[in-house]
Amino acid sequence: MITIGIPIYNAQAYLEDAINSVLAQSFKDFELILIDDGSTDNSLAIAKSFNDHRIRIYADGENKRLPYRLNQIIQLAKYDYIARMDADDLMDVDRLKIQFEYLQSNSDIDLVTTGMYSIGKSNEILGKRIPNNEMMSASQILGGLTNLLHASMLAKKEWCLRNLYQVDNALAEDYELWLSAAIKNDLKYHVIQEPLYYYREIENVKKVKMIKGYNTQIEVIRKYSKGIISQFNTNVVILKFNIKKLVVYFLDLLNLMTILEKRRVTKISSHDEKRYKANIVKIKSMGLN
Repeated sequence: MITIGIPIYNAQAYLEDAINSVLAQSFKDFELILIDDGSTDNSLAIAKSFNDHRIRIYADGENKRLPYRLNQIIQLAKYDYIARMDADDLMDVDRLKIQFEYLQSNSDIDLVTTGMYSIGKSNEILGKRIPNNEMMSASQILGGLTNLLHASMLAKKEWCLRNLYQVDNALAEDYELWLSAAIKNDLKYHVIQEPLYYYREIENVKKVKMIKGYNTQIEVIRKYSKGIISQFNTNVVILKFNIKKLVVYFLDLLNLMTILEKRRVTKISSHDEKRYKANIVKIKSMGLN
């Protein structure tokens, strides 16, 4: 029923746990596509070490970057629903079950995303983020932010085929995906307000990656803004991104990037911690089988 796609690039530190979190799912009717994007570490060997008939591995030795691999997953998918996941993340064992049941019960919705727990390098829980559940318009998305956590997406394959990724955009491919779909009036989604995805945010709050990402978002805004928001509002949004870049430069210079990590999430409760630990136990147990 579901194709799960994980693009892999030098993810040896986290890949085993990521795959185990898929195999631990309460929803069992899936295939897992692992596509290596020219890794130079042991990622491909780790992927091949798993013996499960539901796993399909592809490796061509080339580094074609994330958007190309995401499109490749869509083309290779056998099933009618496609789930995203990054190779350094984890997910709640009921993630697929909850998302699939929602889509089955709401035929007018094309994709669902979730909230998330932020986790550290040793799988420690650092905080959570639960986005608002509302369908954003193209003009709202052009404001620079969305409530969609890309890696937590479960979508109908037919929607994915209508909305392929721009292969020349490897740093804001999700932002351009949401924006271009919204402009076509083809962004009908729901946000499940539960932390069903475990996002290793610590790997993404880095100066070079953030600056490149902001620059790419500015390019996307310039590309799509005409006729949707005014030139004045376009300039205001771009100014905000340039200010964000200055903040990143300043915090990195002072070795204070952890401030950004903390500002992105809210505190967890004892219930959150208990829930997360129970899931980690189930995920880790897969590696003992």
